[in-house]
Amino acid sequence: MSYERGWQAINLQMTDRIPHTEYISHRQFIMKVTGIDPEDKKSGGKAGPALAKALDYDLIWSTYGRDWGLPRAHMGRAKFYETETPTPPSYGVKTLEDVLSFDPMARAKLPTIEQLTADVRRAYENGCKNYPDAVFPGGFYNTVFTWPIVVFGWDLFMEAAMTDMERFDRVLEGFTKISEMVVEAHVRAKVPVFLCHDDIVWASGPVFSPAWMRRYVFPRHKRLWTPLRDAGIKVLFCSDGNFDAFVDDLAQAGAQGFIFEPLTDLKRIVERYGRT
Repeated sequence: MSYERGWQAINLQMTDRIPHTEYISHRQFIMKVTGIDPEDKKSGGKAGPALAKALDYDLIWSTYGRDWGLPRAHMGRAKFYETETPTPPSYGVKTLEDVLSFDPMARAKLPTIEQLTADVRRAYENGCKNYPDAVFPGGFYNTVFTWPIVVFGWDLFMEAAMTDMERFDRVLEGFTKISEMVVEAHVRAKVPVFLCHDDIVWASGPVFSPAWMRRYVFPRHKRLWTPLRDAGIKVLFCSDGNFDAFVDDLAQAGAQGFIFEPLTDLKRIVERYGRT
């Protein structure tokens, strides 16, 4: 069974075949395999589970999400398929000073930890119900480095970080505190696996210097992942791009598995961490 294979893979146990997952947004392909149009308002929600079952997924790529009431910038990406209509670019934060004076905790629409825990548990149970034959994780998308990309956009994020890192560090800390709430909610909700997404690199490799990342980002990853691991929750790290330069840092911070594009060296990760 795919569910069993998924957990065997997460626990570094031998499986009957190589476990796998997919992230497919190709509308025509999904329709051909499942007979369901993912854009259909009535039945589109069934397309993902039907595709996962047809292709025998072992793990579903998913992270917990909610509206935090914060500005949302354009992250920049291609159209995924021919009929997609991407969200028009918008930038709610306009100036460098706006970024440096931004207080995420004050600006965010924060639930109580009890409300957040209930919502995390509900999302997890719904996911497990929709994908009963595969491992369905909890997790979070924005984490640390992705937060300022999502809220400010790349340009203002990079300008602020280079202009006044002392002030920007306070901004990054505010975002991390929101992520800590999500982590605590997962611990309370007893979600057994946490998929931590954080786009820390580009296709060409690091965006910021390794020294910068090791001072401002990876210690925060460790802060977030330690309570998860202490609770027996498996931590899987995911990023686009090439994060070869940071695999060891991520492992030391507490990542127990990696999800990555072909740009990152699979052979090296297997050799160094395939048994640990």
